[in-house]
Amino acid sequence: NRINHIAIIMDGNGRWGKKRGKSRNYGHLKGVGVIERLVKESIKLKIPILTLYTFSTENWKRPRREIDFLFKLIEEYFYKEINNLVKNGIKINILGNIKKLPKKIKNCLIKSISKSKNCKKIIVNLAINYGSKYEILNAYKQLERKNEKISFKNFEKNLYTKNIPNPDFLIRTGGEKRLSNF
Repeated sequence: NRINHIAIIMDGNGRWGKKRGKSRNYGHLKGVGVIERLVKESIKLKIPILTLYTFSTENWKRPRREIDFLFKLIEEYFYKEINNLVKNGIKINILGNIKKLPKKIKNCLIKSISKSKNCKKIIVNLAINYGSKYEILNAYKQLERKNEKISFKNFEKNLYTKNIPNPDFLIRTGGEKRLSNF
């Protein structure tokens, strides 16, 4: 059986940094290198979809400095690397409500999606400002707004994950055993 989709709840980077006598942000920074290796290995193994739970709706409860660092890290990475990502066939997709993100990161993500829209080697879904409960509520609101009949088919058409097969594997780093609203 072929693996089509791996989803990863990225957890423990901050604790990893603290455990080494560094900051939580140091752990987040080092996590970027791990993500790059994951994407390269997924391409080598011909896994067409990789979903990274990057920033949950619950992450807004973190200290403002950490949130700002995470957003700056994402933003700087994409501004620096988007052309390499496109050259390597990596399509960027966002799952979640980016409307509520700060303007700079929102614009950066929109540009990255646009630049990579024709890439075919792998789809990398970044779940940013994502939570499954919010996704469900949002899908229901979309059905109401469009005055569509409530059915599984119509409901699924309004999910962030529409047209994406369910993950074959879900990996959570960091040692915890919970879904964290994914």
